[in-house]
Amino acid sequence: MKHTLVALVENQPGVLMRVANLFARRGFNIESFTVGHTETTKLSRMTVVVDGAQTQVEQVIKQLYKLIDVLKVSDVTEDRTIDRELALIKVTASNSASRAEVVQFVNIFRGKIVDVAPDSLIVEVTGTEEKVDSLLDVLRPFGIKEMVRTGTVAMTRGGSVSARLAEDRLEAAG
Repeated sequence: MKHTLVALVENQPGVLMRVANLFARRGFNIESFTVGHTETTKLSRMTVVVDGAQTQVEQVIKQLYKLIDVLKVSDVTEDRTIDRELALIKVTASNSASRAEVVQFVNIFRGKIVDVAPDSLIVEVTGTEEKVDSLLDVLRPFGIKEMVRTGTVAMTRGGSVSARLAEDRLEAAG
């Protein structure tokens, strides 16, 4: 089963490597791994999607807490979350008919055309993994020249204050 883990970590060099190594040592294949700054400059937020049994995931969470830079870890798989992914897709569009068709599909998926070249278009789409996959399925017949996806980022719905709690813990420790 796929699990989505969210970790708040100190914004320090080497943290990403230590977390990724922990998953590798436990034999997990990471489906996606995204890291970015939070509203607090001292913290980064990691969203990790892994495939594994509940007991394995619980064990990894315990191991993550042993890393000094990790302040909070949550398995948000069963929580009400907003999940998003960004994809840039370079699609073959060598004539006006195919170009118009691609633009029409992109509009249906609420994407954007962010670059136009004589033989291709670059499409930007943001949404759930399923939405991105669906757009890719529609664009494949045109020919996908190149593609990049960010991986999933997730945030629980409602008034959670996990970043503030983690920052308080960071200040208390240091």
